[in-house]
Formats: sequence, C-alpha cells, structure tokens
Amino acid sequence: MPSPHALATQRIRHWVLSAFPRGQSGIDYDHPPGDPGLFGPDSATWRVHSDFPGMLAGGLCALMLQTLHPLALAGVWDHSNFRTDLVGRLRRTTNFVAGTTYASRPEARKLIDRVAGIHDQVRGTTPDGRAYRAGDPALLTWVHVTESYGFLEGFRRYCPLALPDGAADAYYGEVRRVAEMLGARDVPGTQAEVAAFFARVQGELRLDERSREVLRVLARIDLPVPMAGLSRDLFLGAGTALLPDWAVRMLALGRFERARAAVASRTLRTIAPLFRVALNDGVGPRACRRVGIEPSLLDRWP
Repeated sequence: MPSPHALATQRIRHWVLSAFPRGQSGIDYDHPPGDPGLFGPDSATWRVHSDFPGMLAGGLCALMLQTLHPLALAGVWDHSNFRTDLVGRLRRTTNFVAGTTYASRPEARKLIDRVAGIHDQVRGTTPDGRAYRAGDPALLTWVHVTESYGFLEGFRRYCPLALPDGAADAYYGEVRRVAEMLGARDVPGTQAEVAAFFARVQGELRLDERSREVLRVLARIDLPVPMAGLSRDLFLGAGTALLPDWAVRMLALGRFERARAAVASRTLRTIAPLFRVALNDGVGPRACRRVGIEPSLLDRWP
C-alpha cells in the first residue's frame, strides 16, 4: 500500500495535470540538442519558473493587479471570452511562459511572434474615449512587470528553495528580454526599479465596475480538477497574499479577505514541497536534458 506521502504526491500530480494537461501546446522542448533557449540552465529564470505553486499563485496575483489598469483591462474586456474560458486563458499564458523559458531559441521566437501578431489585432476605445492597443509599449511593460513580480514573489513565498542575495535582480534583468522582444520599452530590471515603476504607475490605476466583474469571474473560476472549489480558494488566496500593500488597499480587501489569504498562504507553503516531487518530469527537466545537464540542478542555485 502506498505511503501517505506517495498518495499525496499522486493526488497532486493528478490535480495539476487535470488543470494543465501536457502535450497539447505543440511546443518542442527536446530539440535541437544543446540549445540553451533565451536564458539557459544557469539562469535565475529557469529556477523561478520551475516552481509550480509559486507560478500559479503568482500568475493569479498578476491577474488581480492587471484588473486595475483601465487600458490593459479594456483589451481583455473587448477582445477575449474571459467569462467563459478563463481556464483556457490561464493555460495559454502558462504555455507561453513555459515555452519562452525552456524551449529553444527558435521555438521561443515563434511564440513571441505569434503573440505579437495577436496583439496587433487588439485595439479599441475605452468607455471614456481613450484609445488603447495591446501592442502599446507601456501596456506591454505593465503586463510584464505584474507577471514577473507575481512569479518572483510566488517563488519567494512558496518554494522550498531559498532565494539567495542578488537572485531577484538577476531574475528581473533576465525576464525583461521577453517583454522587450514583444515591444515593451523601459522595462524595470531590478527590484528597486520594479518598486519605482509601481509607485509611478499607481496614478493611472483604479478599481471600477469592470475590474470588479473580472475579479468576480476569477473568484468563480471552475477548474477541471478534484475539489475544484477548495483548490480555487487555496490558490486564489495564496495569490492574494502576494499582493503589494498598495494593491491590497486599492482592491479594498477587508480584514476577512486578508485573513483568508493568510490561511491559504500558510497552507500552500506547507504542501508546496510535494509539488516538486510530483512534477519532476515537466518541461524544466526536459530542457535540462536537451542541454545535457541533470534536472536536479534546478533544485539548487549555480
């Protein structure tokens, strides 16, 4: 009979692969041999993006932040079916991040070009008459910074691998390459620059009815997994716990929401090590084998 630990890891693996099934993206992580991709095996990015709990909680944190920018939100509101296919949107974002992180340089370039082509078609006018387009360098920078902030804070909070001195700045400096290849400009490359960016952009942000509607859809997301409601609340709460203080105030999160997020955060931190055991054969290990190194190297800093 399997041990409780083995049963737990089996259930976690089933949960993750139910929500994010493998082999459907069409991304080649195995060829050509030796190609390090955009970042390579010694990068902070390969380590930060290998941690599933931190990435999912961090991605949800980024979505909550993104609801606060009226121009960025307008593109989602006018040009996506987020109300009926939020899971699909999460999967597509997951595939893009995984592919640009771990696939070869030609594969990453292909993904970036495809997304840039989609951005070219996303444009319109907000209800107050302001023009927007998804390819606007400033909006690309906003989306990138919210995502990279969420992913890094998710790693810092939930990964059993501690973040060493200098790794946060290294991560921000690396991942901005993808944003710049998409067309972003003046992308922050250190923790201090990210903090300054958030301070500078807050005057453009607001919580309006569109923001609230997207947050309501997010709070009702129906993940195709066992114990869907419990799973959703765990990761949404863990993502909420990553929000910076200014965003907590802007989102008007009360004492109950903050307390629930703290419980979810502690719970995810407790079970997070099991995810690394359950998911030891994902795209990160495949990329390691492509460049001829042991996947276990992702479990420590170079």
